[in-house]
Amino acid sequence: MSEPRASIEGVPLNFTAIDFETANSSPASACSVGLVKVRGGRVVERASWFIQPPVGHDAFLEWNTRIHGIVASDVVGAKGWAEQYRDIVAFAEGDVLVAHNARFDMGVIAGGCSATGTELAEHHSLCSLQVARKTYTLDSYRLPIAARAAGYVGFQHHDAAADAEACAAIVVHAAGQHGCDTVEALGAATRVHIAPVRPRTEQPRAAAQPRLSNRPMIFAD
Repeated sequence: MSEPRASIEGVPLNFTAIDFETANSSPASACSVGLVKVRGGRVVERASWFIQPPVGHDAFLEWNTRIHGIVASDVVGAKGWAEQYRDIVAFAEGDVLVAHNARFDMGVIAGGCSATGTELAEHHSLCSLQVARKTYTLDSYRLPIAARAAGYVGFQHHDAAADAEACAAIVVHAAGQHGCDTVEALGAATRVHIAPVRPRTEQPRAAAQPRLSNRPMIFAD
């Protein structure tokens, strides 16, 4: 395991960074997750694995595969959401979950639980995309660019584990920039709300294949 690159020593900055890749546009179609645990401002643990999306949300659309490179055969034999969600909850240990465009990743958690009838645990989240916008002056706040501003470079974007660690690097660096020693203090300093993850009121819908073009793809994160 390589030495963690994201650290501000001597402060009680604790959180778990998380990133999902999805098989299609359904929020219940998680096919990969990456998790990074930060304790005392340092990365202390990493984990990642494939997820078998539930039936009805398990189509691997070309659009998504072009982004992350994961295909249906990669998740053969992987556990499904209902089995894997408890591992995500156990890894996080009640931490605030940090994600770049947290609305998407928290939507995946809520969508996976809704589609499989899994009880949603209590989670709160902080969006590193919003934190980056309140911390840096950049032309774009996509994950690779925001991570570069935090001094974290050379990672494989759209690999869930790598993206989670890049997200962690942004939050750790931003905390140092704002003189904060907790994610709660960072949220207050940047006026980024630490929001509860709420269950879905409707079942997520399966996705349709989008039309593809030869124009360059632009990603939200």
